[in-house]
Amino acid sequence: MSHRKIIHVDMDAFYASVEQRDDPSLRGKPIAVGGAGRRGVLTTASYEARPFGVGSAMPTFEAMRRCPDLIVVPPRFSVYHEVSQHVRAIFARYTDLIEPLSLDEAYLDVTRTKIGPPSATRIAERIRADIARETGLTASAGVGPGKFIAKVACGMDKPNGLTVVTPDEALAFVAALRVEQFHGVGPVTAARLHGLGLRTGADLARRTQDELERHLGKTGRWLWRIAQADDPREVRPHRIRKSVGAERTFGHNVSRLTEMEALLRPIAEKLADRLATHRLRGRSVTLKTKYADFALHTRAHTGSDLIETSDALHAEAVRLLHAAPVSRAVRLLGLSVSSLVYPGQSEAVQLRLRLEEAWEAA
Repeated sequence: MSHRKIIHVDMDAFYASVEQRDDPSLRGKPIAVGGAGRRGVLTTASYEARPFGVGSAMPTFEAMRRCPDLIVVPPRFSVYHEVSQHVRAIFARYTDLIEPLSLDEAYLDVTRTKIGPPSATRIAERIRADIARETGLTASAGVGPGKFIAKVACGMDKPNGLTVVTPDEALAFVAALRVEQFHGVGPVTAARLHGLGLRTGADLARRTQDELERHLGKTGRWLWRIAQADDPREVRPHRIRKSVGAERTFGHNVSRLTEMEALLRPIAEKLADRLATHRLRGRSVTLKTKYADFALHTRAHTGSDLIETSDALHAEAVRLLHAAPVSRAVRLLGLSVSSLVYPGQSEAVQLRLRLEEAWEAA
């Protein structure tokens, strides 16, 4: 079992919290960030809106039906990026081992810190205090001996919470989790696990690795290892990526192209966030479609211009959507960007990376 000290930090309702911070009239009220109008889709919602069932990727009209007093605010991505950079600078005071996942969350390895006590718990407390004092925003954090435990722990006490899992507590923590809380377990995999009588981490741990791998392939091998609280993945601050992606599984199957176009907007915004976080641009855009029967289809286009903004991503996604019109219900849409260019990277280096690297979805 790893004895590294990993912190996962996640800003609380990031976009909505920034809007409430900057406009005092919005504080304490149910707000959402996203597009207005019949075809608008939300990017995120404040904690005041969530008890009404309002959440990200929800059509605005549905959110307004659930919460008639909801205030919808247009996104200001340049502001969110600026705040994200400030938060990243706070992380960098304590460690150089920072792996951003998006504008509002990151892994930190604080096994050895630059300043402060040799305690991941104390470092997490300091980081959260620095963020609150300097940005006026709150962040939740999870501390654990590996990435998986730290990330799950981070979601245990939101908003503005801190959950710590020590190495001695790791096995019991994982054993108590529902299989749905394991990364990579969606509704289909969860149903298969339930069919095998597996509902918790403890159930997974009691099976052999070979048995889980026989039923679930690589996913089974991963689940068995995590059920043993064995997560060897390192925090990788300079990970080389060949693609960056974002996707969304919908609560209901979508049949109309106009609705798909609207739902692609927050996906494009999330992908643009991830590109901005890693300071990346790319030339190839891939649209991923999963149908109601779980059949998967992708279509892609590579252009001469570098692409990075949410507007450009959405426009390309819509073009791909109409290039081969969808004729049946869809349960998932996703976008990814490849043929990536890093800051200061030459065209020759970029070509070599395209030829040598394996495809990786973020």
